Amino acid sequence: MKVLTLFGTRPEAIKMAPLVKTLAQTEGVESIVCSTGQHRQMLDQVLQLFAIPVDHDLDVMVPGQTLNGLFARLMTRIDALLEELKPDCVLVHGDTTTATACCLAAFHRGIAIGHVEAGLRTGDLTQPFPEEMNRRVVDVMARWLFAPTVTSRDNLLQENLQGHIHITGNTVIDALDLTVQKLDREPQIGEGFARRYPWLDAKRRLVLVTGHRRENFGDGFRQICQALGELAQRDDVQIVYPVHLNPQVRDVVMTVLGDNPNVHLIDPLDYLEFVWFMRRAYLVLTDSGGVQEEAPHLGKPVLVMRNTTERPEAVEAGTVKLVGTDSQRIVQAVQAFLDDAGLYAQVARSVNPYGDGKASERIVNALLGRPFEPFQGH
Repeated sequence: MKVLTLFGTRPEAIKMAPLVKTLAQTEGVESIVCSTGQHRQMLDQVLQLFAIPVDHDLDVMVPGQTLNGLFARLMTRIDALLEELKPDCVLVHGDTTTATACCLAAFHRGIAIGHVEAGLRTGDLTQPFPEEMNRRVVDVMARWLFAPTVTSRDNLLQENLQGHIHITGNTVIDALDLTVQKLDREPQIGEGFARRYPWLDAKRRLVLVTGHRRENFGDGFRQICQALGELAQRDDVQIVYPVHLNPQVRDVVMTVLGDNPNVHLIDPLDYLEFVWFMRRAYLVLTDSGGVQEEAPHLGKPVLVMRNTTERPEAVEAGTVKLVGTDSQRIVQAVQAFLDDAGLYAQVARSVNPYGDGKASERIVNALLGRPFEPFQGH
């Protein structure tokens, strides 16, 4: 079976890396890896961490590109690659423009599609944008729908799709477990990070922040930054914010928070460093999708700076709370965790509704028609 795995962004690469490694070790599978070359700097770090060789690089990024321009270039280049390789199936992690373009090109050629992380839904096409639409489009075309949870399976069943649904758990937990094992196995790595960030103060609680969502551009990020500025006035916390490279994020963050001594604005972290920071963090503020899955696995409370989420399982379990982008709502939620030890203890527990580290194995078994036990969740 010739399998073409495609990704382009860092989150895609993280979630596909353990699957790529499993495919490469499986007898009867010819695994081919293709990168679209998005987020080049951050992507290469992931590939190096997981020792993933890239067989084809589409190199589609151009300055000032639009989503439509990107989609058009992707369709042309992916189609040529499909003509050359003639894979039996294409695997994507399906919430990006990259995934949608690849799947449409494969669909036009009658090539089977496998969608990793299928079935996530908010019910609102504007949140997250354009990911919600991308997921729906890919799910319609996919032959294999690899749903990470029972909830995502149920979403797919309601839409009466033609693909075969398999509950596998999320491959991000596979990747996170591999990374944690590396940090534990090689303590000198963490010691090196500690030397790199000598200003980290063990006596103050670390609030780790990530933010990059397109729907928060403009006033959303200004509100988020105002909240961080207010929280930074406390002398018992230390805020660390790895700032995304997108100018629509970076310009606002640097303007509002650049002179605040208790908000450490640092460059984007590679995945190994980010996991190290998550393990040190007291709590996490994010608008990211993947962090909502990773931080609960590490027993860290997560406040999500969005109004809705396609990952409701941890919200239901109580380890994730939606706070939106209103500055006062964010401040109040963070202060509640900082000031109420009982509330923090209730929430800061390792609850893992997203995976058990065996998602990649289940996906490969499904592709090859082998029996396996579906992921049940915790």
